[in-house]
Amino acid sequence: MNDYRMTTFEADDLKKLWKPREDSSGEDNGQVTIIGGSGLFHGAPMLAVKAASRIVDMVFFGSPERELEKVSKLNSFIWIPWEEVDQYIAKSDAVLIGPGFMRFRAEGEQSEKCDEECRKTREITKNLLVKFPEKKWVIDGGSLQVMDTEWVPKNAVLTPNKKEFELMFNVQYSMSNIELLANKFKCIIVYKGSTAYVSDGETTYEISGGNAGLTKGGTGDILAGIIVGLLAKNPPLLAAAAGTYLIKKTAETLFEKVGYNFNADDVAEAVFGVFREQLVL
Repeated sequence: MNDYRMTTFEADDLKKLWKPREDSSGEDNGQVTIIGGSGLFHGAPMLAVKAASRIVDMVFFGSPERELEKVSKLNSFIWIPWEEVDQYIAKSDAVLIGPGFMRFRAEGEQSEKCDEECRKTREITKNLLVKFPEKKWVIDGGSLQVMDTEWVPKNAVLTPNKKEFELMFNVQYSMSNIELLANKFKCIIVYKGSTAYVSDGETTYEISGGNAGLTKGGTGDILAGIIVGLLAKNPPLLAAAAGTYLIKKTAETLFEKVGYNFNADDVAEAVFGVFREQLVL
C-alpha cells in the first residue's frame, strides 16, 4: 500500500506563493533562464518567455538556433549569446530547458534512431543538467523526449505529455506511475489531463477543471513558463501545482468568452488576471 498523500489544490493555496515587497528593487523577485528553440520550433520558447516575464524581474533566453536572435527585440527578455549560457544559468534562480528542442530533424523522419538533431538536444540537455545539478530546473519538450533518467536533478520539475513520459520512463502514462517515479527520482512530475496530478512522490495534488482548449499547441509551453517563473521564488511542488491550477482556471475563463476558440497567446495574456481574481476568492 502506498503512503502518498493526495490533496486537492485550491485557490487558497495560491496565497502561499511569494509576494513582491513594496520596497523591492531590481532582481529581488527572481531571475530565470530559458533554453530552447530550433530551426523548426521558434514559437515554443517565445511562449514560455512571455509567461515567465510576467512573474520574475528578468528572463534570459539562450538558444543554439541563432535565427531566434532576430526576434529578441520583440519580447521581454535578454538574448544570451550561446557561448555565455553557463554564466546566466549560474546567476539565475530557476532554469527551463527543452521547449522547442527537436527529437528529429523533421516530422517525416521520425524513427527509433537518434539522428543529428536528437544527438544535439541530448548533448545540450545532459551537459547543462549534469553541470548545474543544484539549480532549480523545469524540464520540458524536446529535452524530455531524448534524455536519460539518470540526468534528472533532485527536485527538478518535469512537465511531460503522454508521449514524452512514455519515451523517458518506458512505462504507461498513469497517475500511479507518476507518484512512483517522482519518488524514485526525487523530482516533481506534472501529469496533464482533464484532471491533472502534480506529485513529488510523497504529496500529490489533484487539480480538476480546464477544458479541451488546452490541447492547443503552445499551451504546454505557457505552462512551463509559468512554472519556471513561480519556481524562482517558491518550492518546486508548490510552483508546479500552482502553475497547473492557474492554466486550468484561465482556460475556464476564456471558454466563457469565446468557447474553445482561444490559443496559447490568449492564455498567456489572460493568466495573470485570473491569478489576481483567484487570490481574492
